[in-house]
Amino acid sequence: MSDSVWDQVLGRIETKINQHSFYTWFKPTTFVDDSGEVIQVKVRNKLVIDWLTKHYKGVISEALDEVNRSSTTISFVTDWGKGQASGPALQDAPPQPTTDTRNSPSAAGLNPRYSFDTFIVGPSNQFAHAACRAVAEAPSRSYNPLYIYGGVGLGKTHLMHAIGQFVLEHNPRLKLTYISSERFMNEMINAVRFDSILEFRERYRSVDVLLVDDVQFMAGKEGTQTEFFHTFNSLYDLQKQIVISSDFPPHQIPSLEERLRSRFEWGLIVDI
Repeated sequence: MSDSVWDQVLGRIETKINQHSFYTWFKPTTFVDDSGEVIQVKVRNKLVIDWLTKHYKGVISEALDEVNRSSTTISFVTDWGKGQASGPALQDAPPQPTTDTRNSPSAAGLNPRYSFDTFIVGPSNQFAHAACRAVAEAPSRSYNPLYIYGGVGLGKTHLMHAIGQFVLEHNPRLKLTYISSERFMNEMINAVRFDSILEFRERYRSVDVLLVDDVQFMAGKEGTQTEFFHTFNSLYDLQKQIVISSDFPPHQIPSLEERLRSRFEWGLIVDI
């Protein structure tokens, strides 16, 4: 009976919001328990809890009224945190002030035209946008790594740059780098050729936030994947923020090493 009550609530909600929003936020929910006064519902992660509470509280209340459960409240629960970095490293040990000019947006590889203010939010990208804002506002404390995927021209790169712009504007002491996977590969090849691999590793393993675009181009390139694997591990172990974009979800990238695939899946994966 309890499970059917939540199904009834979902049925009412589906008639009140657009289909994409329903399938993004409500369809993946799972009934957990009903004590009479409280219905527990499991969702994917804390971001979903925050989003549902902020944007759909009224809709949920209306649906409860319509199924004669007006005195019942919904408690969203999640096992969020599994595989996440365990502590707020940047809060406990903030980076020392720096005047390094490499920390400017342009030197970090960011395009000033791509910001959250210029990003158009719609039903198809609102979840990705919310996740990116959460990461930008609290690097390494929300979702790490954050993996964004979707087709060409849908706004992945825009959101990557927007994260970088926001971080440097509000946390100018943090070291941040945006780089495409192709450039990462080319720089690594040159570092090996000119015997400067230690400097290359230091450059990318000493940042607080690393944004890597189009990671699918690493597929099939064994040396690049190995180097990025160790870079990923180094940053993750230090609880530094990693954001990755790709045209495909990790499991659909051909010739991607399993050890990289599993690490990409440690955090939050969002489509756009």
